[in-house]
Amino acid sequence: MLIEEAYETVEAIDIAVDTGDYTELKKELGDMLLHILFHADLAREEGHFGLKEVIDTECEKLIYRHPHVFGDTKVDNAAHVSRNWEQLKRREKGRNSVLDGVPISLPALQRAERIQEKASKVGFDWTDSKSVWKKVREEVFEFEAELNSLSSERGGGRGVESRKADEFGDLLFSLVNLARHEKIDPEAALREATKKFDRRFRKVESNVEASGRPFAEFTLGELDAIWDRVKKEE
Repeated sequence: MLIEEAYETVEAIDIAVDTGDYTELKKELGDMLLHILFHADLAREEGHFGLKEVIDTECEKLIYRHPHVFGDTKVDNAAHVSRNWEQLKRREKGRNSVLDGVPISLPALQRAERIQEKASKVGFDWTDSKSVWKKVREEVFEFEAELNSLSSERGGGRGVESRKADEFGDLLFSLVNLARHEKIDPEAALREATKKFDRRFRKVESNVEASGRPFAEFTLGELDAIWDRVKKEE
């Protein structure tokens, strides 16, 4: 339920940004707060901690991880701050790898970005976008080659599907890397692209309905023409 409320809050943020109407965001933030209060109270009932300890712990963590603000540590730029942050987190949580701490339950695109970001902080990264573009093209070629290879094979089964999925996963991972280098949030970009498709397809449906003909009677060429008209009207 907490995850569901988090997604609803993100949707409310999008609505607020797109329309200027913050009504839903106010409600969804309240729902999120209710869950925080609820989990804290369950922990209090079981004798672990209460809401005050949650807030105190967060304050202590912020102070500890920002020595350039609350202490005497000198930093040169935001990247320096970020490196310090990661080092302090590893020391604080006793982590063995720089990749520790990225939740497995994150959406796949977001987790890929965070994993790449953490590896980058220790220097394991492409130097520029051109290098990443080269990798993307390489992965496209490998995916296409795998598809051509599989199409010439007899049979199929899980092995074939696994090989296709593996190469496609590599391609997606490289695209996330490109997005990161271009300062694009891949999760947000895909969400916006899906929202755009949703909006345009609904308009296509409206045009089809207005024609009086069943959807199944339209050829793909006719539907594409309606789609192009909808795009031009936006």
